[in-house]
Amino acid sequence: MIRQNTDRIDPKRRNVISHKKRQFADATYKQQEYPHRLSFYDVPPTAEITLEQFEQWAIDRLRILAELEACSFRNKTPAETAAHITPLLQKHLPLYSNTSSSLGSRDEKLKLERRKDHYSHFILRLAFSSTEDLRRRFARIEGALFRLRFQTDDARERQAFIESLDFNWEVVPEDEKRELGPHLLNATPGLRRQELEEGGWFKVDWEMVPELVESRRVFVKKGKAYVPAREQMSMVLAEFSVRLDKGLELTSRALPRLDEDDRLTPILAHLSKNFATPDSTLADADSALPGAPITAASVDALAQHFPLCMRNLHTTLRANSHLKHFGRLQYTLFLKGIGLSLEDCLLFWRRSFRLITDDTFNKEYRYNVRHAYGDVGGDALRRGRGYSPFSCQKILTEHPPGSGESHGCPYRHFSVDNLTALLQTTGVNDRDVLRGVKEDVEKKRFHIACNRVFEWAHRGELKRVKEDGSWAAADSDVIVHPNTYFKRSYLLRNGAGAGGGGKEVEMEM
Repeated sequence: MIRQNTDRIDPKRRNVISHKKRQFADATYKQQEYPHRLSFYDVPPTAEITLEQFEQWAIDRLRILAELEACSFRNKTPAETAAHITPLLQKHLPLYSNTSSSLGSRDEKLKLERRKDHYSHFILRLAFSSTEDLRRRFARIEGALFRLRFQTDDARERQAFIESLDFNWEVVPEDEKRELGPHLLNATPGLRRQELEEGGWFKVDWEMVPELVESRRVFVKKGKAYVPAREQMSMVLAEFSVRLDKGLELTSRALPRLDEDDRLTPILAHLSKNFATPDSTLADADSALPGAPITAASVDALAQHFPLCMRNLHTTLRANSHLKHFGRLQYTLFLKGIGLSLEDCLLFWRRSFRLITDDTFNKEYRYNVRHAYGDVGGDALRRGRGYSPFSCQKILTEHPPGSGESHGCPYRHFSVDNLTALLQTTGVNDRDVLRGVKEDVEKKRFHIACNRVFEWAHRGELKRVKEDGSWAAADSDVIVHPNTYFKRSYLLRNGAGAGGGGKEVEMEM
């Protein structure tokens, strides 16, 4: 019997190499240089990072994008948006100019900041390329972030960055500029004749500067927009959007190749979910209220500070003397987060379940409360701490309520009519607010609807702390956690600062 050599390639057949093997056969990893603070993100990163960096960098950038989107939904002016976002950028995604260091772009700290910015952009690009809606939202908010950074960049560094991009912009010659002079003066608001004669002008397709055309700030002739050099930002932003849209489209085609990587796929799926409502972790210090008498007897009085989801649970509990499992779990963890002790929580539930006997309560419900607090069950690492209070993102995306259940988020799980009726029972009767909530819910901006109600209910207190400067800009972040809602409401109504003022606060009974 003749043995065939399987290693030998049949000359009559083509030697086809898998596209995956061909793509990664000669992979070259290199450390990239970042000479400028700004970036168009044209070149993907190629160096290695840890999984922890992969996830944390993406989460930090997502926080910024979520706040930017919230500012646009709340119709904040560019100045208000900049004042709100700047401290958050310094905390989560700092990006300083070359002039901030004597070493310039060679400074290791600047390199690390720009590396994090570069990688986090491409990580989120992977997470938000799966659907057209995510791609459109991501491009819009990334454009807003780029605009904010472009406006705050050093003038010389900004110009050097623009020159490095080598845009194919057609410069308007002097004779054409003189010929169209009257038209350019009339069509460009605020333009002086001296600027017309001495300043530079560019001629581009009008589709590149839709913002300028819409606001009638440029002269358009034969499909070309005549843009003065002072309006350079609009052209740069337009070019940034065009390149980002193309990049997102290419990324979406490459996404199926990631399905085999079980390390990255869960992280990217979690990030894309968080774009609906940013995730939030709650530390004990974030929810602590020093001196506040939070006991089983005071929960009814404290309910005025609860967000709508917890207020609905509390009202249902008082009406029915019972809540089903997920409602009890959601409410128990919330009460734990506001500072209710295990003993008081057990007392609260026993008094609330007044239609059952002590024996039934001890057999069917007591253990679950202790388990949530970490008093029993669980592994050694979690014991003593228990479960964390549910964030808005977790409430929105996990365990939707069924028949007879009261947990979840009313802004998502209630019909518009039922939601309006519930809001009116809590005192929200302003037509503009109710109309705004309805629009937010229809556009699936559930956390924005909740923040809208919070701002209306505390409009007087928010005005006061803004005028006296007792709250920093970071203390007015978009609320993405029920316990954050409670703490801010309590402190605003009781006249304390965002940090509790370091003194005891009295509770209104």
